[in-house]
Amino acid sequence: MPLDSAVAVPPGPATSAAAFFDVDNTLIRGVSAYHLVRELHQRGFFGVGDILFFARHLADYFLQGEKKAQLAVVRDRALGIIRGRSVAEMIAIAEDVYEGVLASKVFPGTRRLLEEHIQSGHQVWLITASPEEIGRLIAHRLGATGAVGTVAEERDGFYTGRLAGPMMHGATKAAAAKEIAEREGLDLACCYAYGDSVNDIPILDEVGHPCAINPEPRLRRHCAEVGWPVRDFRRKRSTMGRKVGSTAGTAGAAWAFAIVLRSMRRRANGA
Repeated sequence: MPLDSAVAVPPGPATSAAAFFDVDNTLIRGVSAYHLVRELHQRGFFGVGDILFFARHLADYFLQGEKKAQLAVVRDRALGIIRGRSVAEMIAIAEDVYEGVLASKVFPGTRRLLEEHIQSGHQVWLITASPEEIGRLIAHRLGATGAVGTVAEERDGFYTGRLAGPMMHGATKAAAAKEIAEREGLDLACCYAYGDSVNDIPILDEVGHPCAINPEPRLRRHCAEVGWPVRDFRRKRSTMGRKVGSTAGTAGAAWAFAIVLRSMRRRANGA
């Protein structure tokens, strides 16, 4: 499927352009970190006490909304689950998750769009709030240039239980795109960005060719207001009931649980 006129490749050298793709619900159906969380639970990374802890915070989250203090508590508890675990082990688990689940959840339409950019000579970067291990793995499997994600701090090959910097979310994604552009000598006016959430507006604003893919309602309304193109590769819309039902499983979370919470909140607000 060729790029349509709304997101057509501009004239000029391809080496000055790149495409930045969000991952969850843009490239991959659902929340990629959720499947990592399920695999960690199956491998005994956390137990009933952790599940009850996250379930209680999940209930508070839906009843009272997002609170920074609450997210910090959840994030720290989740990061503690992987403290002392090796990076090599996590990468191996991520590979199993990709082969077993994520490969079948790549939207064919978004994949074709990504491949169009590669064929046009553009760099292709995945910028995701999910763990960078997952982002890099997906990028490698799809032939993308690279990926930037939320980074868990590690020392001597083992996780410390802390984040190495902020979560790759909202304005942080836009900053990452600008940093890549500076480093790679890219012209952001010639670049493309794709996302599904209002949280992706900052990075969409940074490029000359923004496009919403599978947008949640608030982003769809924003696109209508500012004239951004929209592409929907879903066979059918998700209902709120199915969304809550599937993501509620993240109550048995690892450190990525804070990411999943943000995703659930934005979908609940937009439904």
